Amino acid sequence: MKKYLAFLLFIGPLQAFSQKALYYPSAHRWERKTPSFFNIDSNKIKEASEYAKAHESKQPKNLWLSQAIQFGKEPFSDPIGPMADRGPAAGIIIYKGYIIAEWGDPSAVEMTHSVTKSMVSSLVGIAIDRGLIHSLEDKVFTYLPPIEVANNEGMETSQNPIAKTSFIYPFETTHNRKINWEHLLRQTSDWEGVLWGKPDWADRPSDKPAEWTTRQRFEPGTVYKYNDTRVNALTLAATLVWRKPLPEVLRENIMNPIGASNTWTWTGYKNSWIVVDGKMIQSVSGGGHFGGGMFINSYDMGRFGLLTLRKGNWNGKQILSENWISKSTSPTHANTGYGFMNYFLNTEHKLYPSAPAKAYAHIGNGTNAIYVDPENDLIAVVRWMDDKSMDGFIKIMLSALPSNTSSVVK
Repeated sequence: MKKYLAFLLFIGPLQAFSQKALYYPSAHRWERKTPSFFNIDSNKIKEASEYAKAHESKQPKNLWLSQAIQFGKEPFSDPIGPMADRGPAAGIIIYKGYIIAEWGDPSAVEMTHSVTKSMVSSLVGIAIDRGLIHSLEDKVFTYLPPIEVANNEGMETSQNPIAKTSFIYPFETTHNRKINWEHLLRQTSDWEGVLWGKPDWADRPSDKPAEWTTRQRFEPGTVYKYNDTRVNALTLAATLVWRKPLPEVLRENIMNPIGASNTWTWTGYKNSWIVVDGKMIQSVSGGGHFGGGMFINSYDMGRFGLLTLRKGNWNGKQILSENWISKSTSPTHANTGYGFMNYFLNTEHKLYPSAPAKAYAHIGNGTNAIYVDPENDLIAVVRWMDDKSMDGFIKIMLSALPSNTSSVVK
C-alpha cells in the first residue's frame, strides 16, 4: 500500500508537468513555428496550402446565391437569418499547438455554417457537467416552460399545429415527448413540427412530396437524419435550460477561456425571439441553412479545435469534461460516422481514407471544416474548399510529417 501511495504521489506531479508542457496560445499571441522546426517537410506543407487554394469551392462567393443554388429546391428555404459574402479559400495548420502554415485571410470573419453545431453540443455538455441537465436520457420536454414568442409570426394554428395560445410547446406531441437530449445531439430524434416558420419535413425532403406530411415517424434513436429545424429545436431547448442567450454562455464558458477574439458573432433569425424571465432573447440557429449561425475567423475555429483535441482541457483548466469529448466522438448505431453534432467521425477510414481512423472533423457547408487528428497532434482549419478535395488535402499534409509520427494511409 505504501508503494502504491508513493506511486500516486509521484505520478500526480508528473501528469501536471505533462499538461503544462503542452503549448497553448495566449489570448493575444499565437506562436508560429516553421515546419522544419518539427522536422516536417516544408515543401509538402506548402503544397497542401496551395492545393487548398487551388480546390476552392465552385459555389458563388455571394452566399445568398449559393444558398439558393444548393437549397432552393426545398420548400420554405428562403433565409430568415443574416448572411454575408465570403472571401477566397483560407485556413491554417496547427501542429502541437503551434501554427505552422496559413493561407488566404485566416482573420476574415465569415459564416462557418454547421460548425456552429459543435458549439451547441458543447454548451449542452457544460449544462450536463453543471447539473443543469441531469442525464442525456432525460426527456427534453420535462425541462421546458411554456415558451413565449416575441411576435406572432408562425403562431397561427394552420401554420404551426403545436402552437397554443401565446406560447409554443415544441416537444408536446405524443412523438416529441419521447425525445431525449442524446437523440437531439445525435440527430436521431425525428422531431416533428414547425419552428420559426420552417417545417421539419421541408429540410432536405424526400423526392416524394405526397409523403412529406404523412410519412411514418421513426422511434427516437433509431434513424439518423441531418435536419437543421431539429437542431434549432435543440438550441431553443438549451436556451431555456440556461435561461440566457447561448452566445453569452459560449463567450463566458468557452471562447473567453480559450483566448478567442472578440470578432465572432452568433445569430438567429428575425422571428426567433422569445421572452425569458421578462427579457428578450434570440434563440440562435445551429447553422447557416436558413441564414444565421456563427460568423467566425479561422484562428478562433482553430482554438476550438485545439480544445477538443486536448480532450476539453485548456492549459490546465477542464472546460469540457473528458467524458463529454469521449461521448462526442463515439458513434451511434444509426450512423457509425457521426458522434454528437457536429463531430463527423472517420470510422473505418470512410470519411477521409488518408487519415487515421481516430481523426474527426467539425464540418459545415462551404466546405468549412476543423480537421482534428489526435494521433498526430494536428489540426487543420479549412475554409471554402470543395468537399470532395478534403481527403486529397489531408493526404498531402500528413505526408509532410516525420515518418515516425505520420499515420497517412498508403
